[in-house]
Amino acid sequence: MEAAGEAAAPAEGLRTPAAFAAQLQPEVAAAAAVVLPERLQRREAERQQGVERQRQKKEAQVVKEEQSEFFVAAFAREREAVEALLAAAAAAEQLEEAAARLQGLQKLLTESVRFLAPYEVRQGQEAVARLQGALAARRQQLQPKKKFAFRALKKEAAPGSEQRPAEPARPAAAAPAPGHGSAEGESDGSLLCGFSRAEGEELELGPAELLQRDVVLSELRGCRVRLRGNANTLRVRDCRDCTVLCGPVSTSVLVDGCSDCLLVLACQQLRTHRTCDSRFYVQVTSRAVIENCAKVFFAPYSWSYPGIEKDFESSGLDRNRNNWNMVDDFDWLVRDEPSPNWSLIPEQERITCWD
Repeated sequence: MEAAGEAAAPAEGLRTPAAFAAQLQPEVAAAAAVVLPERLQRREAERQQGVERQRQKKEAQVVKEEQSEFFVAAFAREREAVEALLAAAAAAEQLEEAAARLQGLQKLLTESVRFLAPYEVRQGQEAVARLQGALAARRQQLQPKKKFAFRALKKEAAPGSEQRPAEPARPAAAAPAPGHGSAEGESDGSLLCGFSRAEGEELELGPAELLQRDVVLSELRGCRVRLRGNANTLRVRDCRDCTVLCGPVSTSVLVDGCSDCLLVLACQQLRTHRTCDSRFYVQVTSRAVIENCAKVFFAPYSWSYPGIEKDFESSGLDRNRNNWNMVDDFDWLVRDEPSPNWSLIPEQERITCWD
């Protein structure tokens, strides 16, 4: 009996694996009961965050659609008003209201770019360009005809006197070249101020010549052009190896078919087509647009001249708003990768002194 009791004692002191596992089960269950609610809570929190993000995204989309619908209605209404004013104008003075409404239309488009789809921006820009061309053509039609006048005859030089050499002819005012289509937004056959088919020359127009005029620079080679004043629009077509320094332009600038050019421009809207190997220094209140372009570079506007502040005031441009580094490439639709067709000019390479 004693031997049996002694043998039973150690058996009581030693626990079998099954007994040990049975003792641990309540502790494991308790720990699992703590971990499981925490995991569920995290998953629930993540789910709620996802739901909130979807809700905010949906609300933002609704707001964007409402803004887009408002823009389309307002833009159509103002465009029809400008067209009616252009059709009804009987004198050049009556076109001022149309010009003011057109400038307001351009401003509406500029301020709406941030929430419009690219195709809506492009349609708006094309409509504004067409109206600008129509306004230029209407102005030309309503200009009073020049009266006939006798020209004074030149006196014959006295015998033996030395004749002064004739001054070189100034390049002709820009106009659509025969056999070439007009630039976008430009009216066919309208006489616009500017320069055409010059080579290796210094060209300049001043404030009186530019004030709210439509300017065209076409087929220039190796020229340096200074436009000191406030133009209404500017078209730069088919130019090579040129420098264009331009004061504030009230509405739009179109650069088309240029190469190896340096352009310093201030405007509401900048559109660049079929242009390569060129540098832009810009003050632009909307986002610049490029299409069919390669190796174009951008930096902030840095030209100045006496009277430029007055020209900015008359142009209506906001000097404190400059989207010089915001460029939309209509040929590059990959949102998460930058376009390879344009880039910024490094700060150490930017020109600050032009004269």
